[in-house]
Order: sequence, then C-alpha cells, then structure tokens
Amino acid sequence: MTTRIIGTGSCLPKKVLTNTEMETIVETSDEWIKSRTGIEQRHMAIQETTTSLAVEAAKRALEDAKTQAEEIDLIIVGSVSTDRHFPSTACEVQSAIGAVNATAFDINAACSGFLFGLGIANAYFASGTFRKALIIGAEVLSKMMNWEDRSTCVLFGDGAGAAVVEKSEEGIISMTQGSDGAKGGVLSCCNRPVNNPFVTNDTALDYTSMNGQEVYKFAVRTVPEAISKVLGDAGVSPDEVKYFVLHQANIRIIEAVSKRLGQSMEKFPTNLQKCGNISAASVPILLDEVNKAGMLNKGDKIVLAGFGAGLTWGAALVTW
Repeated sequence: MTTRIIGTGSCLPKKVLTNTEMETIVETSDEWIKSRTGIEQRHMAIQETTTSLAVEAAKRALEDAKTQAEEIDLIIVGSVSTDRHFPSTACEVQSAIGAVNATAFDINAACSGFLFGLGIANAYFASGTFRKALIIGAEVLSKMMNWEDRSTCVLFGDGAGAAVVEKSEEGIISMTQGSDGAKGGVLSCCNRPVNNPFVTNDTALDYTSMNGQEVYKFAVRTVPEAISKVLGDAGVSPDEVKYFVLHQANIRIIEAVSKRLGQSMEKFPTNLQKCGNISAASVPILLDEVNKAGMLNKGDKIVLAGFGAGLTWGAALVTW
C-alpha cells in the first residue's frame, strides 16, 4: 500500500506586490530582482493570516477531492510562520473545516515541509493508523522579513497549498528525505530569547537572514541527488517523468537542476515569477496550479521536491 494524491487546493493573498512597487520600499530594482531570481511579483498578506490561508486551501483541496471534512483522519501543516505557538495551525484548520475525526499537528521543515508531511502521512498509512489525510503548507513570510534588507525581503511571498491524500494501491512510488543541521546557520530566523525572573534579554524580534551563495550551492547539489535517488530506487528514467514540481526559490536553481538531470525546462513548471518563494507552501501551490490547468492525466509520473532551511530536503516520485 502507498499514498495517492486525490485533490489539491491553494490560496494566495489578494495584495500583489510587484518589483516596481518594491522599488519604493527598499533600495532595489525590477531588473536586479528578475535577473538574479526570476521573481516579478509576490503576494502579501494584509487581512489574511497563516491560518486563514491554510483553511481556504484546505477547503479547496477537499472540494477537488470530493471529500467531506469528516472523512479526514489526519491533518499535518508545514509552516515556519504560524500565527501562534499553540494551538497548532493544524488544530485551527481542523476546527474551521469541521474535521472532527482528525488528529492534527504542525511540523517545521521549512521549504521541505510539504514533502515531510507527505512522508509522515505515508508512514502512518503503511502502519495502518490512518487512511485519509490533509497535508498543508502555509506561510506568511512577509512578517518575518527585514524590509530594509533587499537580499531577503524581495524573495519571499505569502500563501498556502494543500493536498488530500489517501491510502491506495498506487501513488507514491519512492521517497527520500534528509537534513544537515550543521549548515543550518546559512538560513535562519531566531525565536524570542529567554526572559524570566533570572534572565533578562532583549526581546526585539529577529528577522530572516540568509547566505544566498551557500543556499544556492546546497540546492543545486542536493536537489538533483535527491531526485536521482527516488528515480533510481524505482528504476525509473528521468525521461519517463512528465513534470518536476520543485520548490520555487530561484529560477537559476531550477535551471541548474534541469541541466544536471539532462531534462528540458519545459518539464519544470514554475510560478515563482508571480509568487516568489513561499517556503512550505511553494510545492503544493504549484502542484495545484498544474492540476487545475489540466496538465496531469491518470498514470503520469511526476517528481515533487523541496529544499530549504534546516538544512532540509525531500523528494517523491508519484504516479498521478
């Protein structure tokens, strides 16, 4: 038995922040951003929250899967930007959609969060614990940015993506996941420091910091290796894959992965031009776009892959 994706959904905030508008906020330019990242715009939360975006994406995924919320017995939300430390975003989603029979919890694997959630669901299904799950990636990264730091704030956006998955005879063919905590400092954001009757610390909020060159080198090495592993484990050639649905961090990374795998960029759909990097939400949002555009047929083989802070990575070879 394995795990099959039976429905997808996504939700983006209404506010669109273009590169041209970004020029009025921070010292940058449309040409500078596009030439280095491929990003042209991103969505910014105004009234939306991480939870509200997750709830709407979940509802749309359930509708696409023709599934009632009461049928869901597991909800996993991947996020680095939850609205609260507790209760979890997953529990808030459970309440909002009426998934009264579900076990719900959050995970933090950054941009690999959706892939890690998919892997957890797959393991639960294999153990016989659950049969149908809702996997969500949801982020409001704009609240974690230093809007005077052009090296980070121009890259990220807000949004949520979701997938309904069920225990099945076909679906996930092979998966791989990994972490390298020793290099975690190249992409990080600190939480509140210790403050108690015995310790006093500055409680000013920290912002996202990133060593772009190190992240790039990590991604262009690790992602092709992860994809090659899931293909090799399944005895599947890259030529047999219809689409490679990758985390949308930077067009240069995606182009490098395409080149290393010897596959045309036509097999690598992208939405970073209009969405930017949405961390854990990136892969499920793109998957939903590909699905809703009618680009997938039953039996197609696709690869999902994410990579990001931690450092973490994950890949899955899936039969649609």
